Amino acid sequence: MKSFTSRTLALAVTVAMLASFTAKPGGEGFEIYLNNKIVLQQYGNEMNTVKSLQLNQSSADDKLTIKYHHCGKIGKNRVVTIKDGQNKVLKVFRFTDAPVPVSAMSVQVKDILDLKKGSNSTLNLYYSSSELPGGRMLAAINTTTTAVSRL
Repeated sequence: MKSFTSRTLALAVTVAMLASFTAKPGGEGFEIYLNNKIVLQQYGNEMNTVKSLQLNQSSADDKLTIKYHHCGKIGKNRVVTIKDGQNKVLKVFRFTDAPVPVSAMSVQVKDILDLKKGSNSTLNLYYSSSELPGGRMLAAINTTTTAVSRL
């Protein structure tokens, strides 16, 4: 009986140790806010799926803010890029290095909506930095005439 209890305890300790290595506090992720209200948030495996965000002229005076988490590291040479559906760069927003790991990057919604050309109503929002040089698509921005959608 003592041997069974010892093995069970050893197994429990091993499982707890493995779980502590797989949990990633301060992991990679991002949040997108519209006027300080969160509209999109993704972390870990969720980041493999690109979600949509709707913006329209009624939100033109609003502010879109992005906070990117680099596993507790400070992002350097941070860039937010807007591309069209054919992956053509329409606008690049550069942000200074921040003294803290998660620092807000804000863009006026009007500056994004002004990039819409013709009937193409979808723009793509990308983030890149020294820590993420290949960049990551954060969201597809739908610029239709419907109300702003918060996901």
